[in-house]
Amino acid sequence: MWKILGAETIYIDLPGTAKRRLIELAEDGEKGTRFRELMERSEIMFLLNGETEENSFFITVPDDLGPAGIQTMADVILDIAKNAGFPFITAGDKEQRYQVIITNNKEPELIGLNKTPGMSSVEVFRPIIKSLDSRGRANPEFL
Repeated sequence: MWKILGAETIYIDLPGTAKRRLIELAEDGEKGTRFRELMERSEIMFLLNGETEENSFFITVPDDLGPAGIQTMADVILDIAKNAGFPFITAGDKEQRYQVIITNNKEPELIGLNKTPGMSSVEVFRPIIKSLDSRGRANPEFL
């Protein structure tokens, strides 16, 4: 069984439980209120590196969030990790290595319903294809 910030959960619900627990454990006051507001608007993705056994939590924040908001989030998460009184993440009662990454970088979607405009597979590879047959390109047969 997995535990995240003291709450039992199953593997597939680690991101949701992490978000809920971070919101619950944020201190009261202006900083905590701002953190809760930002976490509600953020998404958490969890990845486990099987080779290094390191757990990664990617918190994707809204595009309009500036450096001050990101710093607030980092400060509150660090305070929670230091002062919670229990490990950040455990598996089978063994404390796990982890990292928390706060980012606003979004990968473009190449296929699917939410495909990013201009990012179809043809558009991604068009410059490469065009450069292979463009005028002025040296003919490798004559070199």
